[in-house]
Amino acid sequence: MAIAVAPAAFTSADIAARLDRLPSSRTVWAIVLLISLGCVFEFYDLFFTAYVAPGMVDSGLFTPDSLGIFAGLKFIRVAGFGTFVFSTFAGLWFGVVALGQAADRFGRKAVFTWSLIWYCTCTAIMAFQRSGLWLNIWRLIAGVGFGVQLVTVDTYIAELVPRALRGRAFAVNQFISFCVVPVVALLAWLLVPHKPFGFEGWRWVVLLGSVGALAVWGLRSGIPESPRWLAGMNRGSEADAIVSAIEIKVAAEQGGTLPPLRPSAPELGGAATLADIFSARYRGRTLMLSIFNAAQVIGFYGFNSWIPTLLIARGINVTHGLEYAFIIAISQPVGPLLGSFFADKIERKNQIIGGLSGMALMMAAFAFATSAAALILIGIAFTLCANVMSYAYHGYQAELFPTRIRSRAVGFVYSWSRMAAAFSGLIIGSLLVTGGVPAVAAFIGGAMIVGIAVILIFGPSTNGLALEQLND
Repeated sequence: MAIAVAPAAFTSADIAARLDRLPSSRTVWAIVLLISLGCVFEFYDLFFTAYVAPGMVDSGLFTPDSLGIFAGLKFIRVAGFGTFVFSTFAGLWFGVVALGQAADRFGRKAVFTWSLIWYCTCTAIMAFQRSGLWLNIWRLIAGVGFGVQLVTVDTYIAELVPRALRGRAFAVNQFISFCVVPVVALLAWLLVPHKPFGFEGWRWVVLLGSVGALAVWGLRSGIPESPRWLAGMNRGSEADAIVSAIEIKVAAEQGGTLPPLRPSAPELGGAATLADIFSARYRGRTLMLSIFNAAQVIGFYGFNSWIPTLLIARGINVTHGLEYAFIIAISQPVGPLLGSFFADKIERKNQIIGGLSGMALMMAAFAFATSAAALILIGIAFTLCANVMSYAYHGYQAELFPTRIRSRAVGFVYSWSRMAAAFSGLIIGSLLVTGGVPAVAAFIGGAMIVGIAVILIFGPSTNGLALEQLND
């Protein structure tokens, strides 16, 4: 049986056309699954911050003597556990700014693999630290690694997945990634209050994630390099070989034929610099997404990184706070799962706006709810809205830049979310003391309004369009 595949075609336009004509298939979704497994422990690392906080504080790691030089951050209102949050996002910021362009230079696969090893090794070392000083230092170093990973994954999926499936691919990616959040919450609930084998529970939570991430590293061989990146780097023969192998597998699944090719616009290839994201074609998108990222993260991490603390501030004790946080965390994967049914049917920018609107409304309701049941239900609703917004914008920002600068552009605009997260944590901590949860809700709601405005007014539509159409 003859298999209808494209003739050898090495230009970036032809490679893009061949990828975009691929139908939904086991082969395509297997690639998305393998990339997503790398994200699972990256999300584990990001989300354990909130759940291990009570245990870290009880260990006495955040006294001025234990913090060393980090105690000096008090002049910008960073004290205690806030230094750990600050170190996390400072590392993320440095990773996406200083190393975000690495995937444009060295390839998506190499950076994906080595950043995974980097952050899980550093996190494992962090689990054994006995002072706040070294805990924060290793947290900052680990943050560099998973900061790079976040950028590379978005770039990877956007370039490998056919245009008709991009929205679903990002939804599935985040569904798989968020599945680990309830696991983190459950482990924290079970382990943080205890000392299994004399080893503090929060250390077990941290260490288990690193061990799992190393296991995922062994699956990397099943992920191909991005053919779009290879073609742009004048390595067309390699790109052709990868696409041909994918075409043969997909054609076999489809009964021996593939849909006809549709012409794709060419993209400029070769080396690029950071200045290219400020060219006349892209500076508006760069500015829009920078402001949006700084705004959205205030809601996303302002809730997720503080949920046990916010519950305690609403009158819930520590043990029940962790229990309720676990119940809310169970809903983390549900938003992207639901989104997979409409991700490519509803315009991406509208999904982002809808998610931000829901987050603002739910945060306002959370501020005034009094019963445990209401707090849990509102927390679940907020989480659903936040995670629809999350998968939609991860895909959206990767679509809006060409292959040659995609990684560094996503890294730059994403860096503003890291910076905003670091400093919004300080603001939220201060607002909790001075104005309680209602003050936090007002701060988050204002940020959501800013995010809605910039996407609504300046965001282009992207659904169903080839990357090359969006970036010609």
